[in-house]
Amino acid sequence: MKVIKNYLYNAGYQLLAVLLPLITAPYVSRVIGAHGIGINTATNSTIQYFILFGSIGIAMYGNREIAYHRSDRQKMSKIFWEIQMLKFIMMALSYGAFLVYLAFCPVYKVYMLIQSINLIAAALDISWLYMGLEDFKKTVLRNTMVKLASAAMIFMFVRDAGDTWVYIFVLAISVLCGNLTLWPYIRRTLVKVNLRELHPFRHFKPTIALFIPQIAIQIYLVLNKTMLWAMVSSDVAGFYDRSDTLVKLVLTIVTATGTVMLPHVAHAFHEGDIKAVNDMTADSFDFVSCIAIPMFAGLAAIGQKLAPLFFGPQFKPVGMAVCLEAVVIVLIGWSNVVGQQYLLPTDKIRIYTNSVVSGAIVNLLLNIPLIYLMGLHGAVFATICSETVVTAYQLWHVRNDLDLRRMFINVPKYAIAGTMMFLVVNRFCMALDFKSTSVNILAMAGEIALGIVIYSVLLLILRPTILGKLSLIIDRIRSRKNG
Repeated sequence: MKVIKNYLYNAGYQLLAVLLPLITAPYVSRVIGAHGIGINTATNSTIQYFILFGSIGIAMYGNREIAYHRSDRQKMSKIFWEIQMLKFIMMALSYGAFLVYLAFCPVYKVYMLIQSINLIAAALDISWLYMGLEDFKKTVLRNTMVKLASAAMIFMFVRDAGDTWVYIFVLAISVLCGNLTLWPYIRRTLVKVNLRELHPFRHFKPTIALFIPQIAIQIYLVLNKTMLWAMVSSDVAGFYDRSDTLVKLVLTIVTATGTVMLPHVAHAFHEGDIKAVNDMTADSFDFVSCIAIPMFAGLAAIGQKLAPLFFGPQFKPVGMAVCLEAVVIVLIGWSNVVGQQYLLPTDKIRIYTNSVVSGAIVNLLLNIPLIYLMGLHGAVFATICSETVVTAYQLWHVRNDLDLRRMFINVPKYAIAGTMMFLVVNRFCMALDFKSTSVNILAMAGEIALGIVIYSVLLLILRPTILGKLSLIIDRIRSRKNG
């Protein structure tokens, strides 16, 4: 039950973290326009490189180490401060490198300086401590208030195209404030340690092992936007960012299991319970498939009409990009289970690293010709190809450790239900052409509801094994309430 609660907490917060920008996006997109959105995309993608090099592989490594040693509070406290000290040192070096870059930066210097608040926020991020402890409630509740406040400030202070810097500042300062709210809790969580006994650099080598895949992941998360900015324009980079935002909104619900399951699997692995590790991985893969396939199908069905409705008529190119990119919801969902929920907790880092490095290489090699020939759609195809490589590589290398047949047994049923849902919803979506925004929103809501009903009914007919597991969970919840 703890895993289910943590999933709901994390999924709820991750959904809110992306949903709030989507609520503000129609307003912001119309106020600061495609050019303002492009400036934010270009400068933020650049600052992410400095955050990456400052954070190295600390988030995943710290999460795992806390999960390994949470039974020993003294040792856990010592590990936390060692890792966090290492992070402070690396982020300070990264900020210094950023200032050197800023001195030679030809454009957007003011915007870049505002974006650097995100570097400070990253240095103060200790969410990995609470994730390792499987304590998601504190993180979710505190950050939810900050996110809501930031949304309110956007509506209050971003008024025209000249307020692009205000928009960037509000986004950055909200991240900083959210991270600061986690610090007061460490007094109750940790015990005192002797500073002279701390050796932060003993963690440097293992974090570097996780840093390499982080570099690769960042390449195909940020490189597309950077290359679109350099090869086409900042406006097209903004279009890709809007498409990515819609896809990531759906994806957060799918990948929320990864954050929750990593410490859970890591603890089971540390205790030597390999059967539990394999069972949790198989069940998680089945659950992710069950929700990822209809989300991909649903977003692809309504994407062409949804994008201009959300962001405004000038963002019409985003529509087709969303339809194409939606397939990565399934691919990333699967690689999230195998990679972050199995390979990382069980210390199979080499396989994980090789998979994401392979994806990054494919992304880099395909980006140049595809962006040159196809622009926005070329970047989307490069992303799809890279995610396919990552997922296929991981599945191939765990085929002897995990029961792939058990993991994929229900996928054909989910695919049939998802395909039928897509055909019906897409036909309705493309047939409707209302001019009123309010009517369009209602129509979209109706199409989403129709898709849910169709998929649910078909699952009841096809009877995948996950239905039996859901019934068992419901029975347990009822018995606890009655008890």
